[in-house]
Amino acid sequence: MKTEHDLNERGFASDNYAGVHPDVMAALVAANGGHQVAYGADVYTARLQEVMARHFGDDVEAFPVFNGTGANVVGLQAMLPRWGAVIAATTAHINVDEGGAPERVGGFKILNVVTPDGKLTPELVDTEAWGFGDEHRAQPGVVSITQSTELGTLYTVKEIKALADHAHSLGLKLHLDGSRLSNAAAALGVSLREMTTDAGVDVLSLGGTKNGAMLAEAVVVINPEAAEGLPYVRKYTMQLSSKMRFVAAQLIALYEGELWLENARHANAMARRLRDGVEAGLADGSIKGVEFTQDTYVNGNFAVLPEGVADVLREKFRFYDWDAARREVRWMCSFDTSETDVGAFVAAIAEATTG
Repeated sequence: MKTEHDLNERGFASDNYAGVHPDVMAALVAANGGHQVAYGADVYTARLQEVMARHFGDDVEAFPVFNGTGANVVGLQAMLPRWGAVIAATTAHINVDEGGAPERVGGFKILNVVTPDGKLTPELVDTEAWGFGDEHRAQPGVVSITQSTELGTLYTVKEIKALADHAHSLGLKLHLDGSRLSNAAAALGVSLREMTTDAGVDVLSLGGTKNGAMLAEAVVVINPEAAEGLPYVRKYTMQLSSKMRFVAAQLIALYEGELWLENARHANAMARRLRDGVEAGLADGSIKGVEFTQDTYVNGNFAVLPEGVADVLREKFRFYDWDAARREVRWMCSFDTSETDVGAFVAAIAEATTG
């Protein structure tokens, strides 16, 4: 088969646009050949449990799935009764970016909370943690947070611990959507365990696809009492891979060593370089009218552009609108974004805003 696309093409739309890291591709090749038991009873999935135990603790169990939406639906559904509800930020991926799958497939209500930075607090949780015992209201059972958030902001370890303690005091469980958990760990300079197990997280969705994998996510159960029947939920929600060794092998390649951290650090650094380049242009006048709307902690930038500039930039670079009404866009970097890519994009911004 011939290559159908330009291998030099780069954009800033999503870290999902990036290809597969060579080490992950090599791991897939290494896991190929011969026969292995299907549906997760293979040596690679067993090895993954050992790798995850090193990151999250001896009692954890990892359930590989195909994608992040699946990880969230499977994990949350196993955490809730049929009448349960999830408290989440309005901007949460489970609320606005998963096509209604959590509510349609998972069958639980999302109680969303408005928060300008994408972060929940114990006080914000309390705005929806009520009506316990009222048969007319879906019963809050889980608080779900995203790390890093959909706005690129971060919870500190202390903030996660405060949310976990508060949720548990109310009889609720804490779920963490960690599609970019590696980027958060890199930015905060903490281990995966410090942000999750040690902070009181019960169940998390662990990302791999946005950080160099082909298709590899996992539900990681830290507190076994918090997720009931997860193997059955994974099967009937069509997230059980028959050839699971190939999903597990990707996660092993990322998390057995420090590839997960190296990739995340690089993506974060490229986002910071992009912001620094634009801010330098604003300072010297070579770029005009660009305004950042969030601080840059991980691998994304959010900015408002002058009228018409986004359309000009998109002639050469892909990126998404975040809030089209206010001309706010999102620029994402990935493990394979280069300094040359960033430099070309900054130059294009300068030309589009001053040319």
